[in-house]
Amino acid sequence: MRIPVTLLSLALLFACRPRAFEGISGFKAESNKQLVGLFERYRDYTGRKIAVFDGDGTVLGQVPHYLADECMYEHAEVASVSPEKRKILEKLAPLSNVSIPYVIGRVEYFSGQSLQSLRETGQRCFDLYYKNKMYAPMKALVGELQRQGFEVWIVTASPEALYQGFLSRELGIPVTRIIGVKSEVQHGLTTNTIVQPVPQDAGKQHAIETFIQDRPQLVGGNSRGDREMIEYSSDLKMIINPDQHISEGDTESMADYARREGWLVERVRDVKEEGFPGISAKQWKVRENRPRE
Repeated sequence: MRIPVTLLSLALLFACRPRAFEGISGFKAESNKQLVGLFERYRDYTGRKIAVFDGDGTVLGQVPHYLADECMYEHAEVASVSPEKRKILEKLAPLSNVSIPYVIGRVEYFSGQSLQSLRETGQRCFDLYYKNKMYAPMKALVGELQRQGFEVWIVTASPEALYQGFLSRELGIPVTRIIGVKSEVQHGLTTNTIVQPVPQDAGKQHAIETFIQDRPQLVGGNSRGDREMIEYSSDLKMIINPDQHISEGDTESMADYARREGWLVERVRDVKEEGFPGISAKQWKVRENRPRE
């Protein structure tokens, strides 16, 4: 039996349209309402639809330590690292681990490894210590955005190759859409020659302009270091677990700033798990990240 062309066309059209958005479990009703509005506004949009998120503290738990730090300091404990590599760690440990010299230093420490080796190292750390620290609401949001036709990117100040493997698998996005601090690769090995811009503070916005090369309609982060990137969004702006205390040099907390600017503000549980090794603090005295619930 021949199916009329008009009926076949309607069936194909219905099959291709994204299903109705039912909201993200764990998000406030107002946030889900705003997301519904975003999907409606861009349902028939023919240009690029882009969403960008920070990594640590935004899609992945960061209490008590960033995965990049635990992974780096554990590596130094179990691997036979050279005196030069150990000197890098001795130089980094007293610094703020959100400073530009620190985030560059992480990449310098891991230089000399292949991209695949670093991706496997990051995956191992994730499987051991962070598997239960993926934020379920954010993972659901990433999935929904992709169903609605959005490109989803991660822009993080952590070492790019270290995060590409596990974030790609957990979130279902290509490794090439995970942008972090990166170095040149020569003869199959990473080097200590840093590729600019470094995606930290204003550098995160510059990374979007340089590597994504279009303005996103949704950007989410979790800290003052993400502010410029979040404000670059052309539509919705989101912050997860914003700091409630006022940092030195500021006049209001990030939580108050986000509320005043009309951002979507969400809270996701992030606490220190029992049995977490905490090598960053125990061996190298790195400051712990506080819960922000």
